[in-house]
Amino acid sequence: MEYEVIIGLEVHAELSTKTKIYCGCSTEFGGDPNTHCCPVCTGMPGALPVLNEKVVEYAVRAGLATGCEIARESKQDRKNYFYPDTPRAYQISQYDLPLCEHGHVDINVGEMSKTIGITRIHIEDDAGKLVHDGYTGGTLVDLNRAGVPLIEIVSEPDMRSAEEAVAYVEKLKGILEYIGVSDCKMQEGSLRADVNLSIRPVGQEKFGTRTETKNLNSFRSIARCIEFEIARQKEVLESGGVVLQETRRWDDEAGEGYAMRTKEEANDYRYFPEPDLMPIRLSEEYIQNIKDTLPELPESRRARYISEIGLPEYDAGIITSSKHLSDFFEAAVAVCGNAKSVSNWIMTDIIRIAKDKGVEYNELPFTAENLAKLIMLIDKGTISSAIAKKVFEEMVETGENPEKIVEAKGLVQISDEGAIKEVVDRIVAANPQSIADYKAGKDRALGFLVGQCMKEMKGKGNPQILNKLILEHLNK
Repeated sequence: MEYEVIIGLEVHAELSTKTKIYCGCSTEFGGDPNTHCCPVCTGMPGALPVLNEKVVEYAVRAGLATGCEIARESKQDRKNYFYPDTPRAYQISQYDLPLCEHGHVDINVGEMSKTIGITRIHIEDDAGKLVHDGYTGGTLVDLNRAGVPLIEIVSEPDMRSAEEAVAYVEKLKGILEYIGVSDCKMQEGSLRADVNLSIRPVGQEKFGTRTETKNLNSFRSIARCIEFEIARQKEVLESGGVVLQETRRWDDEAGEGYAMRTKEEANDYRYFPEPDLMPIRLSEEYIQNIKDTLPELPESRRARYISEIGLPEYDAGIITSSKHLSDFFEAAVAVCGNAKSVSNWIMTDIIRIAKDKGVEYNELPFTAENLAKLIMLIDKGTISSAIAKKVFEEMVETGENPEKIVEAKGLVQISDEGAIKEVVDRIVAANPQSIADYKAGKDRALGFLVGQCMKEMKGKGNPQILNKLILEHLNK
């Protein structure tokens, strides 16, 4: 039987505020366990929360950037459940009156464009972290993350494949980075997704029973989890079984998911308005002020790169998918003025280096200015493209200015025709067979002679002059 896959995502983004959502504790990642907490975020009796206004601002920014309607009045609610990493036995979230509703983002998968609806964006506090000790069999609790502010972005069930789901999360990540509300470092848990998935026979209108797999923090994990869950649900149905509504966990090392608990419904959480916090009321002026400060978003930059700079659509799409990469591109172009060359270096080398080193583009070991200087050295004829690759690798290792590298290593390109002609005369005279091959129509002979000349000149010969002089020799 052919099945249709129905996917909706709940994406949790950790907001880049300096303090937590209801207290003054630091949100900095990586502190010693249980050092960034206080009576409020550890849920001590009698401790009262105070809403961090920056959290509301960032949530509204995210809502405006994704085309949401912004609620002029909303509230916060208690979502009751007990886990060891939530000492209060409840989470403060939003239930029936979220800050943002009815938005959307557009994604591209191959040649296809698609709009994915956003049901809502609401604010809530994060839970602590459980550290399972495989040696003792015990579990430790770190409450540094408890109370860190989150926005939860809930999509409509509009996605039909792992590719669409990954494209959607990538698009959200880009938008959140551009508007500066989250660093979106998935490896640190700043951006993670819950996958709601069901399948139904093609042609059936009613949705199948869905499962929810929690806390996926990489694009690879999201894709692998979806493919696994599709196969699992198909196997259950085709063997005559029934898919259970349940919450699941993904084991990325094993490449498989497993059930954690039966899925709760809203009434299981016993939502009620948070009695310790006032309703949130936003004025038209407040919302307009935030709207006026929104930066240029990825789609707008992409269109500008294509129409004004002349980049190919593919290059523009890749570069604008990351704010850090796009900022790097713009900074380099501002120095050297050669957008196409900057784009070529990004597409062939910068992306590779960032991936190999496992760093964000704003953490590269060299600056955009130094890449621009390297391109200017090529454009001026100071170094050849081949030498530039060697200089680039040195920049990656040391972060040094390319001009200093070229000077220190004596890599300046030789463009003196007289000096190049001496080498050409010598190489051509030593390779009569290559001359005969070229005259017989074997074009590779030209490449061989150029290579021999470059070897003789240690790669520093001007390739344009070199080619011209060799061709003059061969065509005599």
